[in-house]
Amino acid sequence: MTSPSLHRSPGPDAWPALPYAEWKDSCATLHMWTQIVGKIRLALSPRVNHWWEVPLYVSARGLTTSPIPCGSGIFEMEFDFLTHRLDIRTSWAESRSVALFTRTVAGFYRELMDSLAAVGVRVKIWPMPVEIPNPIRFDQDVTHARYDPAAVQRFFRILVSIDSVFKEFRADFLGKSSPVHFFWGSFDHCVTRFSGRRAPDRPGADAVTREAYSHEVISAGWWPGSGAFPQPAFYAYAAPAPDGFAAAPVRPAAAHYDSSLGEFILLYDDVRSPADPCVAILDFMQSTYEAGASLGRWDRASLDRPHS
Repeated sequence: MTSPSLHRSPGPDAWPALPYAEWKDSCATLHMWTQIVGKIRLALSPRVNHWWEVPLYVSARGLTTSPIPCGSGIFEMEFDFLTHRLDIRTSWAESRSVALFTRTVAGFYRELMDSLAAVGVRVKIWPMPVEIPNPIRFDQDVTHARYDPAAVQRFFRILVSIDSVFKEFRADFLGKSSPVHFFWGSFDHCVTRFSGRRAPDRPGADAVTREAYSHEVISAGWWPGSGAFPQPAFYAYAAPAPDGFAAAPVRPAAAHYDSSLGEFILLYDDVRSPADPCVAILDFMQSTYEAGASLGRWDRASLDRPHS
């Protein structure tokens, strides 16, 4: 049963404007910083299906790795977007902070790796960004060097609001579902539902893609804009996409299917304008799920939570 409390919009500050053109340089820098932190988590974490050991999670301060194994202890890294620092905390009472300000990716990388070594965390990562065009090694990247604290805080406020809505949507599914998590590779917040059936092999797919889409999925998420799609937007897709999916009617009216992306898109600015953004987002996620699950012949009687 869905909770009516989340259907009430928490106020205008929860859905601030985030013009991509105004913060794209800060977004690109922050993307690289999250990739560095995410790769550290990847290097030290046990392998989990669909790469669920690698994402970050929304916290009360920003984005956190959650606990990472390290020898006989654990440590955690958290981007604090309220005081603009990356905090490193360990179970053996050592801690460090790396300041977030307008600085190069290379400078951030060096200080973070030195800080980890200082608290007793020894880790080696492949210092090459992923899922972006024209990648630059972290230790050589002096191109991305912008950090706008006000824009990052707006980004964080949006993530907090979206995280709550996505968790409500996740609760209405009885089948296998991913956590609500932030993928640093593609720099998006998402949640994925599974039919329970294996997916057909993808010819030519790399190892990462094969594992991510080894089973039938319907996924929905939000990204804050990128060079390929320069607007904050919600998205939804099915993999594999069943016949007729692209033409399926979905809600709200502003949503549309983007054939170049192979996904349904709902612009963030179109969500900010309704009286209740939470309802608009839930409508989008539910209607795209219903389209994919019904056309894909999922066992919805067993997978969907009954509503009173």
